[in-house]
Amino acid sequence: MKGKLYLIPAPLGEENILHTLPQFVFEIINNIDFYIVEDIRTARRYLKKMGIKKPIDSLTFYVLNEHTQAADIEAFLNPASEHHVGLMSEAGLPGIADPGAELVKLAHKKGIQVIPITGPSSIFLALMASGLNGQNFAFHGYLPIKKPERTQKIRLLEKQSKQENLSQLFIEAPYRNNQLFQDIINTCQPETQLCVAADITQSGEFIATKSIKEWTRQIPELHKKPAIFILQSL
Repeated sequence: MKGKLYLIPAPLGEENILHTLPQFVFEIINNIDFYIVEDIRTARRYLKKMGIKKPIDSLTFYVLNEHTQAADIEAFLNPASEHHVGLMSEAGLPGIADPGAELVKLAHKKGIQVIPITGPSSIFLALMASGLNGQNFAFHGYLPIKKPERTQKIRLLEKQSKQENLSQLFIEAPYRNNQLFQDIINTCQPETQLCVAADITQSGEFIATKSIKEWTRQIPELHKKPAIFILQSL
């Protein structure tokens, strides 16, 4: 039997796991013995919360993150000659803003069947709830860290948004969210729309879309909260 590569969604936090993952996830994890993950400790904890029946210590984990060498990735798929393999992100969907995309590309080259499983994505949940353009959008990942470059990038994204009627999505390390927010409202035009979506699917979920002018009257506290920012210039 040739194995398949299952792209297994992970919850976006520790809460409401049963509410955010489809039943099929709970069924398929008990048919997999080999996992490719960003962090073994997090993956083990999630699998336990998902109610896996297999003993955790009987599973084999391979680490795939930004430090993994390209030469090592191919070996992670060796078990797929006889066994199913699971690819799991730290949060959300594998391959979306996630290093797993390279592994999936390699699986296709090797003729391994790739099976994506529906699950939560902070990027798409934020876009759904923003009220901004879901027909034409782009995700940019992290913006530059240094303020001059970051400000220049924000101006460029705003300009492109207006020219192309485009929703611009981006993220930041949670401990730098407040600084990014300030740079956005200090840089963009008053009528530009900004959605801030933080702690999605968690009890403290916060999603709001306002103009830059409106945001200046009510500054949210975003420190250390996983957040998505969506910008659209009207």
